Order: sequence, then C-alpha cells, then structure tokens
Amino acid sequence: MGGFFGVTSKEDCVFDLYFGTDYHSHLGTRRAGLCVYGEKGYDRAIHSIENSPFRTKFDKDVNNMKGNYGIGCISDYEAQPLLVRSHHGTFAITTVGKINNANEIVDEILKDKVHFFEMGNSEINQTELVAAIINQKANFVEGIKYAQELIDGSMSMLILTSKGIYAARDKMGRTPIIIGKKPEGFCATFENTPFINLGYEQYKELGPGEITVMDENKITTLSEPGSKMKICTFLWVYYGYPSSSYEGISVEKMRYNCGAKIASRDSAKPDIVAGVPDSGTAHAVGYSNESHIPFERPFIKYTPTWPRSFMPTIQSKRNLIAKMKLIAVKDLIEGKSLLLIDDSIVRGTQLRETTEFLYESGAKAVHIRPACPPLLFGCKYLNFSRSNSDKELITRVVIEELEGSDVSQERLQVYADPDTPEYANMVEGIRKKLNFTTLQFNRLDDMLDSVGIDTDKLCTYCWNGKE
Repeated sequence: MGGFFGVTSKEDCVFDLYFGTDYHSHLGTRRAGLCVYGEKGYDRAIHSIENSPFRTKFDKDVNNMKGNYGIGCISDYEAQPLLVRSHHGTFAITTVGKINNANEIVDEILKDKVHFFEMGNSEINQTELVAAIINQKANFVEGIKYAQELIDGSMSMLILTSKGIYAARDKMGRTPIIIGKKPEGFCATFENTPFINLGYEQYKELGPGEITVMDENKITTLSEPGSKMKICTFLWVYYGYPSSSYEGISVEKMRYNCGAKIASRDSAKPDIVAGVPDSGTAHAVGYSNESHIPFERPFIKYTPTWPRSFMPTIQSKRNLIAKMKLIAVKDLIEGKSLLLIDDSIVRGTQLRETTEFLYESGAKAVHIRPACPPLLFGCKYLNFSRSNSDKELITRVVIEELEGSDVSQERLQVYADPDTPEYANMVEGIRKKLNFTTLQFNRLDDMLDSVGIDTDKLCTYCWNGKE
C-alpha cells in the first residue's frame, strides 16, 4: 500500500509536511520521501525506512528544507516522490495504486518515446510510468485523465509544481484523498488522521476521478468527480488508522460494528475475547460489547523499539524475531478458553504461530474469528496483499487440496458463499491446517453492513471476485 501528504502554505510548510507524512507510517514499510518547493527551487530527500522509523531518517533533512509547497509519501514499493523535467516544466509526483498493464503501456503507447529505470525486482517504477504518461499530453489535467484511462488498476496522485499541488483521486475512488484547510493554507492527504493535530479542519473529500489544484489561497476543481465509486473495504477492516474516517465512516466505529456482527452469529462461550494487535483490537471490543464476554489483552505488542517496519536483518533468526514483538501475559492465558479476532487470514502463517504461542503459554482453547470473509482472490487494484500469488492464499491452498489445481473462477464462487457445503469444507480445512479450536469467518453481508454506506460503492473483489 502506501500513503501521501501534500501541503500548500502562506508560511514555511516543512513542519506540517514532515509530521503529516509521518502519520502515514502504518501504510508502508520500505521507502519514504519528501519534496518541497521554495525560493531556491525544489529540494527532495528519499530514504529507506525498512529498519528504522520515518522520523529518524528525515530529521536532518527537515532542518535544512525550506518551502511553501511540499509533498511527502510512505511506500511499500518504489522510491518516490520523483522529480521530473518535461515540457510541463519541472514537477514532483507521488502516487498510490497499482498498474496491472504497465508492460503493455510501455510497449504499445510509450515505445521508443521514453526509457525507464528498473527497480531491483526488474519492474518499472510505477510513479515514473505515470509521469511519462502525463507528459504525453499538453497539460496536467489532460495528462492525468489520459493516465487514468490507460491504467488497468487504480492510481491516485499528488503533483507538486511551482504554482501549487494537483491532487487527483483514481477514477473509481478505490483510495481516498481528503482535503484539509486552515488559515495558512491547505493539505491533501490519504487519511484525515494526519491533519487532526496539525490544526486543519476537514474541507472536502475528493470524489472518484476528481482532479483539483491548490495553492496557499484556494483550491479549484479542474475535473468533476464521476458518479461511480468502488472504494476498498479493506481500508476500514485493516489498513485505516483507528482515528481516521473515509466517506464519513469512522474506522474505529466500523470495527466495533464488525465485531458485534460476528458475536451475534457466534455460539462459542470463551472465557475472554482478545484482538490480534493492532487492527484486531477494535473488532474484539465490538465483539465483547455485544456478547458481554470480557475483553482482555493476553499478549502485548512491544512497540517502544520495534516499530512496524523494523526487522533486523539476521536471516537465521527472522522467524524468531517476528515473534518477539508479542509478549504473553501468562496469567490471562493459562487454563483459559480464548476467542481471538484478527483482521483477516491471508497465508495463515502468522496466525498459526500466534495460536501455537498461546497453546504453549497454557491456553485451553483458541477460537479464531477473522473480521472479514475468506480471501479468495489477490487484490487487482491496490498493492495491499501480503501474498505474492493467489495460490499462496490459505483458502486456495485448501481448495486445491479438495479439488485439484485447476479450479475455475466460476467454481470459486461456490466457496465464496457461506451457505454452501463447499464453503464449510474449506473453513474446516483451514481450521485443521492452522490448528485452531474453532474457526468462523465474518460474513460478507455483515461486513458491508458494518460500513454502512451503499454496498455498490464498496469494492469486494478479494472476497468474491466481482469487479
């Protein structure tokens, strides 16, 4: 995934840019960057954040940067923002999204017109590709629209120029862009959490495909939003920070609703309810409130020196190190029947290890309740999945064991229906493989009800394969 933050200000913007970008650190773990424009032109810094938090890497840069306009990003993939020189003049660009047809665009549209630098995995930097597409047109608005039409996937972006910042939400609104306002200027952000403590008030959310430009004095809509939206439901379930909201719906409140829905269909009688830190916690609170089963924290995530992105590069100890963030509270585990809520099950490796960890600490039973339905398809629209292939998903592993390797898209739909025997067999196969006492997934209809907006506006592809 990833996140970005942009700011235009009558005063120096670097303080807001630094902290506004840092507040997106839960959305990415690999690269981060800042770029500002001021009297001396553009100034940019990009660093790896794989083994240290954002603030420690950019502390020196922000003391030297000066400017009234700036953009920053946190990314799980390519280094950005990129600084580009073209017939539009010099500009910086940062993106969030996924391009499924990058090679086709290069071969068919941009062939012999431009060259690209490859990243370490031999893929093209998608932000560089977006910049190249924009440069095919006479102005930024035409270029952004052209990019949105060409790209199979999704693409939201911020473009920093000497006259202001363009903010463009992807054409189906799969990811958000929220505008904040204060007397000194404006900000454009992936989440509203970053501006809450920076003195901004929410001004507007961009609609699907909407393009705006902002300077320190005003924000202007250059292309009106479209009528159709498919925002990623997983933003509420997992990725969104608890204090954020999308389309007016609170992440924390949605997770309470989700947990309550799971409890309303559950017959388990555990001693305590717990959430896998951090995103499972609010779901577990909702379950506890509905069921009146006590919410407790049988293990604690150690965070003071272990930020989300931190993983020491001691290859022989990586599995052990991954477990070291969780510390058992044995008095709350020993002899107890635990019901544990996680945001989802992808490959199942971490949750199996967590379950084994609880058994080793004396748990009598471990009931697992994922907050979303079984993931049957890898995401086509955002780089959020922790699996590299659909076949790595625990659901697909079990289905292949049940049916063989060639399972059609149509046949997979049967496994997406919680009322079929095939679904029940898949869930039982997952339970056995991961050694849970019981396993019960949240239903898709209940999860969508927990969001509370028109379900036609929510993307559900990873659960049911529907576009």
